[in-house]
Amino acid sequence: MPDNNVGTLIRMLRSEHGMTQKQLADELHISDKTVSKWERGKGLPDISLIPELSRLFGIDIQNLLNGDLTPNDITGGNMKQIKYYVCPTCNSITFSTGDAEVSCCKRKLSSLKLQKAEEGEKLSVTVIEDDWFITSAHPMNKEFYISFLAFASGDRISVIKQYPEWDFNVRIPRLGHGMLIWYSTKKKLLYQLL
Repeated sequence: MPDNNVGTLIRMLRSEHGMTQKQLADELHISDKTVSKWERGKGLPDISLIPELSRLFGIDIQNLLNGDLTPNDITGGNMKQIKYYVCPTCNSITFSTGDAEVSCCKRKLSSLKLQKAEEGEKLSVTVIEDDWFITSAHPMNKEFYISFLAFASGDRISVIKQYPEWDFNVRIPRLGHGMLIWYSTKKKLLYQLL
């Protein structure tokens, strides 16, 4: 944790939030000389102040400790590079079109790797009017179920949440070519092309 990087980051964030050293010091119940010392790279915040600094500036504690807020690569924001994150505790889904730090249920999540569905794993897709009707023989009990289904095309993604003990049958608008993506609670993120 280099002093200069952390101090530079604190100075930048303090300025972005329109705060003086005195105002930041008052929020933290410390002296403005202490804040000045940090910003000059002559010392670091006490570990007990890190969570409050993180909250005040709205940044992740790890970024604060690293003294780094490097923005995402400009190649991010592309639907072809979408990343999916699923919480192992509550099975909630989060996705991003670029690099992201995601947490849920107080755990840091890693993006899941899409796996092409084998023949026996594929969903059944039929066309009804202008919609796709999607079904599966996949078990839908509390221990093993599909927690969400998504359709991703070049410019959009539609996500449909599923719950255990529901029949798996979904009807979604037919929007051209794309990928059908689903998450099985057996920790698999699968896809098939439509």
